[in-house]
Amino acid sequence: MTNLHDFPIKSLQFYATSPYACSYLPNLEARSQVVTPAQFITTEVYNNLILAGFRRSGHFTYRPYCDHCKACIASRVRVDQFKATRSQKRAFHKHQHLTAHILPLQFVAEHFQLYQQYLATRHTPMDDQTPPTSTSDEEEQYRQFLIQSHIDSYLVEFREGSTLRMVSVIDQVKDGISSVYTFFDTTLAHSSFGTYGILWQIEYAKKLKLPYVYLGYYIEQSKKMSYKMQYQPLEGLIDNQWTVLAHQLA
Repeated sequence: MTNLHDFPIKSLQFYATSPYACSYLPNLEARSQVVTPAQFITTEVYNNLILAGFRRSGHFTYRPYCDHCKACIASRVRVDQFKATRSQKRAFHKHQHLTAHILPLQFVAEHFQLYQQYLATRHTPMDDQTPPTSTSDEEEQYRQFLIQSHIDSYLVEFREGSTLRMVSVIDQVKDGISSVYTFFDTTLAHSSFGTYGILWQIEYAKKLKLPYVYLGYYIEQSKKMSYKMQYQPLEGLIDNQWTVLAHQLA
């Protein structure tokens, strides 16, 4: 179900935000379509929303709703047909000694410290927000962004011995798993934690016999969002239809 006219939950409301500066493409304005009330967005409801191109950030469920741009394309990997490239195989082999632990969604101080280190060297998770100016503000943002959820969500921590290297937040949906956010140790040169994290999720979806891993929005013109095309076959939601992006965008 990808058309909101067919959506069965009559109690939900959809509204558009005011324009704001686009986080991904320069000199453009963006808008989002937001779903409320948040407490009604259960796992069953979100199963339909993600098929319609929506994503979750804490209790905030949204999708791009820009006036003159359709660059953001909801994407998902077809697990049963995925074939790793040579570089992806090398990345998986490099980090296969990591131990994965699946945990309930919760605040863990060690996770938060790694998150702070990741943000300091990479980027802010909510690109349309101003970075927090104090540790307490940053912790509150972390809790709101990653630790709050009304649906089936969990953490996966990856350790090298006792050392924490990476944390992923994952949503469980009816036809797959959805990669919400991943942060990792950026102090190790020549590491490939981000690639390994996606490959681990693809393998985990296979174990669960789920057909898809949802990767969020693919943006061809954005370096930090276009990497998703490397995971083939990648499907995108275009004109309310999921189709293989490699053929659509070639």
